Amino acid sequence: MRFADPAEYVIDDPEGGVFRVHRDVYTDRDLFEAELRNIFEGTWVYLCHDSQVRQPFDFYRARIGRRSVIVSRDEHGEVHGFFNTCRHRGATLCQTESGNTKYHVCNYHGWAYDAAGKNINIKDKDKGCYREAFDEQDHNLIPLPRFDSYRGFVFASLNPDVPSLDDHLGDGKVLIDLVADQGVDGMEVVPGRSDYTYNANWKLQMDNGMDPYHLTSTHSTFMKVVQRRAGGESANDQVESPDFRDRFAMKAGMYTLRNGHSMIWNDHPKPEQQPLWGMIDRVRENAGEVKAKWMLRSRNITIFPNLQFNDSSSLVLRSFIPLAPDKTEMKVYSFAPVDEPDECRRRRVRQHEDFFNSSGMATPDDTIVYADCQEGYLSYPGDYLQSFERGMATLIEGPDEEALELGIDPVTSLSGNFLGQGETAYHGPYREWVRLMRAGHNREKSMAAE
Repeated sequence: MRFADPAEYVIDDPEGGVFRVHRDVYTDRDLFEAELRNIFEGTWVYLCHDSQVRQPFDFYRARIGRRSVIVSRDEHGEVHGFFNTCRHRGATLCQTESGNTKYHVCNYHGWAYDAAGKNINIKDKDKGCYREAFDEQDHNLIPLPRFDSYRGFVFASLNPDVPSLDDHLGDGKVLIDLVADQGVDGMEVVPGRSDYTYNANWKLQMDNGMDPYHLTSTHSTFMKVVQRRAGGESANDQVESPDFRDRFAMKAGMYTLRNGHSMIWNDHPKPEQQPLWGMIDRVRENAGEVKAKWMLRSRNITIFPNLQFNDSSSLVLRSFIPLAPDKTEMKVYSFAPVDEPDECRRRRVRQHEDFFNSSGMATPDDTIVYADCQEGYLSYPGDYLQSFERGMATLIEGPDEEALELGIDPVTSLSGNFLGQGETAYHGPYREWVRLMRAGHNREKSMAAE
């Protein structure tokens, strides 16, 4: 590390109106390794939604930092989390991303495990001439140190001493409720997804998911397409994607919450374009008027460190996996009420494909500018970025009226109109980055001194 204290990578001076992040945060390999240890392997991370392991014996393979893990539903309906490694020689046990099987069998020496992780066969054990000490060992799969879920969203941590998931999510639970309560009979990952990698740091996706400022420049081609559709130049009547210009006069805001979570929002100029519109009366009856109002707003939610929801023209669930300082894996899903009418589902999928798909109108724009940023950081590496201060003059501590209505107590609030295009939603995640990185640094420093 260039600096002795990770906090020096972030200049955080609210009274002075200053918040800046050093470029090394996105490029330095030592920092990246420390992030894996202290963030992705040190706090709660999102793994999957329980609709991806809906049936008994369903499984889903995920990653926690550098570790491959299995989420599995047993025959009694209980969901488990295990390290994806055989107890015999340590080979990767589950090779496929997802599926349904009663037994996981290692393809090296044939040891087998059931969906609850219990070892149910050691190949040719009766001929193995084992000593008693072998039988005294635990041969079952190794459970994840912490494993829990909230509203169907499955999280885990490699740190056994991490606070509870309930404490970690805090007011983020209210933001998740705005997603989960859209389905009166539950929510589900729509079959099919986009998996891709981009050549840049994972925090660029975290930032971009809270960035209204880039829309009119990065996605200018999409804006022109939408305008030409509105002018009758297209026969595409399957999508009603928003014209960003319609948002300019709309009310908007952003919040930072404790533990790094955040949300940006704006009133939707044409809520009838949203897939949820066809079910909104039922949602109002089930979730209440306030939640229904917030569901019809455009919202981008970040649950630190690796889960995001974008709810605008279509509800999107994103998770990201850091592979290297300059490479990140993305998993992107359309997310929907299980009971929505066919017409709502059709509109949801078409509008997801139009904007959010890896071959859509927006995602390639974003991933290209991520790579441009990554290259640019190396062009002049000794600098602090100036991308965190837009809106600080109107930032307030604590909740504003909108937050009080929603029932959250944010650390900071910002409200105005969409053209304010603030950047203060970044502050919460980077403060949590500093907290976790500094705690890990101090812990490792103390251990080295012993």
